[in-house]
Amino acid sequence: MPSFDLIVIGAGPAGSAAACWAARHGLSVAVVDKARFPRSKLCGGLFTERSRAYYQEIFERDFDLSRAVTRDAIEFWHDGGQLARLEDIPPLHLTMRLDLDSQLFSHALDAGAVDFSGHMISEITGATVSLKDGTQITGRVLIGADGVKSIVARHLFGAPFDTATIGFGLEIEATPQEQAPAEHPLRIDFAAATWGYGWSFPKQGSTTVGVGGLLAPNPNLKGHFASYLTSLGLDAESKRFKGHHLPFGDFRKVPGRAQVLLAGDAAGLVDPITGEGIAFAMKSGQLAAQATLDALATDDPARALPLYQANLKDMHRNLRIARNLRRIIFAPRWQKAFVSTFRRSGTVRMQYMRLLAGEVEYPELARSVLRRLPRYLLNAVRR
Repeated sequence: MPSFDLIVIGAGPAGSAAACWAARHGLSVAVVDKARFPRSKLCGGLFTERSRAYYQEIFERDFDLSRAVTRDAIEFWHDGGQLARLEDIPPLHLTMRLDLDSQLFSHALDAGAVDFSGHMISEITGATVSLKDGTQITGRVLIGADGVKSIVARHLFGAPFDTATIGFGLEIEATPQEQAPAEHPLRIDFAAATWGYGWSFPKQGSTTVGVGGLLAPNPNLKGHFASYLTSLGLDAESKRFKGHHLPFGDFRKVPGRAQVLLAGDAAGLVDPITGEGIAFAMKSGQLAAQATLDALATDDPARALPLYQANLKDMHRNLRIARNLRRIIFAPRWQKAFVSTFRRSGTVRMQYMRLLAGEVEYPELARSVLRRLPRYLLNAVRR
């Protein structure tokens, strides 16, 4: 039975970050993924300057932008009308996960991680993983970075997520003939779904168009998406929608058990307002790997979980604030007030963009919104 210091399940941004960080710092690492790379994954593919900074820190190189589309302007819309167009913002990079994940996985292998991709898992027992081809591998610590439908989370908790609080997204890839990427802006549409938003992200060779929101208040999400596509001049009837669950900030307070940790989407570490998960995925993978390094340095694998929880303290705090702020931004009863605030306040808009760039955190954005909201609530009542 092959034995490793660390087994990482899932080779997306969280898993590859964990594997690369641990292997570079001297641990023996196995990476298991059911897919062979490159492989496609549904995702808006937004790679922010925050993501770029984490990438540089974890993988010790700059991000290759040659296969990305970079925009320094963004449009915000609501109910068919443009709220604002922001110019000269911190750059936003639009990537295809087919390229991004393959690149990250190759960095992990270059650092010394052992490739077990293309293998389905039949059973997990502690930190021992049985593959469907009969192979068994054992580790001192296991990191589950296998997405929102995580088999590791299911193994630990009986279900990978809470159906009452999970989100859901629908996407298509519009062809250049339908929507030429070079001619279309990066666009966010508030309220394209209840407790959610729509997006149009230009890429190289296509435009990713989607709608996402909390699943429970959106029993007709396909209807919302069809309406959104029509509003963008796209033929909804000819499109086959692709869907996936979104853990919109519904993070696990205890991200694991014993010597088994969860990172990225498997731990619910997705921004509940922007839906952006790549930055948190990479950072949480690094933090889980560092906790593993520190625990194994004292020959105590079970110590990895409390160390990891401590490492995640600031990220969890930001997600809690964002989850509360989401009630103001997306709740139907408050949305008119927020839209009015967003339309009038250049400070709020730029703080939002600086947040994506990693230049500010949610406490500062929350203060900007809350300082301005009472005046617009009062004006709304008067009207």
